[in-house]
Amino acid sequence: MAWLVTGGAGYIGAHVVRAFREQGIDVVVVDDLSSGHAEFVPAGVPFYRGTILDGELLATIFAENTISGVVHVAGFKYAGVSVQRPLHTYEQNVTATAVLLAAMQDAGVDAIVFSSSAAVYGTPDVDIVTEATAKNPESPYGESKLIGEWLLRDQGVAAGLRHTSLRYFNVVGSGDPGLRDTSPHNLFPLVFDALVEGRTPRVNGDDYPTPDGTCVRDYIHVADLAVSHVAAAKRLDAGEPIEPVYNLGSGDGVSVGQIMSTVAEVTGIAFTPEVGPRRPGDPARIVASGELAARDLDWKMRHTLDEMVRSAWEARQAAS
Repeated sequence: MAWLVTGGAGYIGAHVVRAFREQGIDVVVVDDLSSGHAEFVPAGVPFYRGTILDGELLATIFAENTISGVVHVAGFKYAGVSVQRPLHTYEQNVTATAVLLAAMQDAGVDAIVFSSSAAVYGTPDVDIVTEATAKNPESPYGESKLIGEWLLRDQGVAAGLRHTSLRYFNVVGSGDPGLRDTSPHNLFPLVFDALVEGRTPRVNGDDYPTPDGTCVRDYIHVADLAVSHVAAAKRLDAGEPIEPVYNLGSGDGVSVGQIMSTVAEVTGIAFTPEVGPRRPGDPARIVASGELAARDLDWKMRHTLDEMVRSAWEARQAAS
C-alpha cells in the first residue's frame, strides 16, 4: 500500500515524500511542475506529471497503484497574487480538490491529509492562535484553503471520508541539500537571492509594537512539518482518532529582524536591511499553539532558528 502525494515535486511535497520513505512507506507522486521540480522526486518513486484537475489522470493513478490514502499538498500558494488571480486560485485550490475527492471516492480511497494554511485566520486578535480561533481569511488563497477544509468535512459526512487538515505557518529550511524553497514570494528565497545578486534585503516596516519593531511570525522547519504529515497518515491508516484540523506552530515567534541578523551570521555577509513601508494588512504578530499536533502527530520544533537558516542557505548554495 502506498500514499499518493499531490504536489510531491514541490518544496513541501518533496520533503513529505522523503519523510514517508524514511519510515518505509511507499509513495506515488503527481505534480504538474508549475512550481515543482522533477528532480525533487526520488529515483524509484512512481511519478505522474499532470494536473489533479484531470479526473482521468487521477483514475489512472488509482487504477495502476494500490493507494491507501492521499496527502494533498498541490495548490496555488501565493496569497498576494491570489488577489489579482482569484479565479485561477479557486480553480487550482477548490475545483481541483473537488475533482480529487471525487476520484478518491470512485477508487474507494477514504483517507486524506490536507495541506491547509494559517491564512484561514486572516489577522487574528489574539496572542496565540489555536484551532478554535475565529477564521477570517483576507485573500482568495486563504478563502480557498478554508473551503478545502469544508469540502473534506462535508465529504466525511456524505461518504465517510477520514480526514485531517494541517494549518501551516511560515515554513522554512531544508531537510536535504537537494531540496530548496524556490518560491518568488517567500522571505528566505527573497533574502538569499538579494544577497547572491549583491542587493540589500528589505524589511517591510520597523515600527510595529514588537521588541525590535519588525513583524513577528511563527517559523517552522519543513522537515518537522513533513514528519507530522506521515504521523497523520499513519494515524488514519490505523483508524485512530484524529482531529479535523491541527495548527503546526511553535507557540513562540521570531521577528523579521531576528531572521535578518541570523542570515547575516550564517552567510557571513554583513548587511543592514533596507526598511520599506509597512505592507497593508500585515499584522504585528502571528504565533500559533501546536499543542494538539504535539499530542497526536509527533509535532515538535526539532530545529533552532540558526539551523533553519543554515539548512536553507546550504540548499540555496548547492543549487548555484
